[in-house]
Amino acid sequence: MSDNDAVSRRGLLRTAAGGVAAAGAATATAGTAAGQSEMADFGSHLQGVDGGTEDLRGNDEVTVQVGASGNGGNLAFSPAGIWIDPGTTVIWEWTGEGGGHNVETVEGPAELGSETVSEAGFTYEFTFTEEHAGITKYQCVPHSSLGMLGAVAVGGDVPTVETGGGGGGGGAPQIPDTAKTLGLATFVAMVSTLSFAFFFLKYGGDYEDAA
Repeated sequence: MSDNDAVSRRGLLRTAAGGVAAAGAATATAGTAAGQSEMADFGSHLQGVDGGTEDLRGNDEVTVQVGASGNGGNLAFSPAGIWIDPGTTVIWEWTGEGGGHNVETVEGPAELGSETVSEAGFTYEFTFTEEHAGITKYQCVPHSSLGMLGAVAVGGDVPTVETGGGGGGGGAPQIPDTAKTLGLATFVAMVSTLSFAFFFLKYGGDYEDAA
């Protein structure tokens, strides 16, 4: 084997290795992007509280169950934490479970205050405007000590945290189809590159000098 053939083979190996590394990096990046999502940060107010959180931006109207299962009984708001756009109307709807509940602001720009009711189907509505931008934390006064707490984040100018995907609703991150397709294409490219390199090293390289 001539020196030129050896150089060609080394160059091919470097190219193949670089391609595999780049493909691996692309796959890792796609996986990271697919597994990460952003959610409003409700801080310690909802720490350890049942009910979950949801990014509901893009909806003109959303519903929160009052007296949902959680916190040792039917003592939860569901979702407990929601992220909405200004102009969205939130409807709290009573399940009729867990006794008498109400909705009352703890702190924040929106003044929430419903009566205490145990009747199923009772609703309390509030439309959040630009004036209510930020995070409003609220509670069910009779059951606040048991963890019946909630919060509403309004607008884009709120603190956020990265979640494992899916808007904080729990469960394993859902990988989009585009990320799956990219991963498959990357794998095929890696196999093809390595196969070509192996074939060249085993059978190729016996070329005559052009000069």
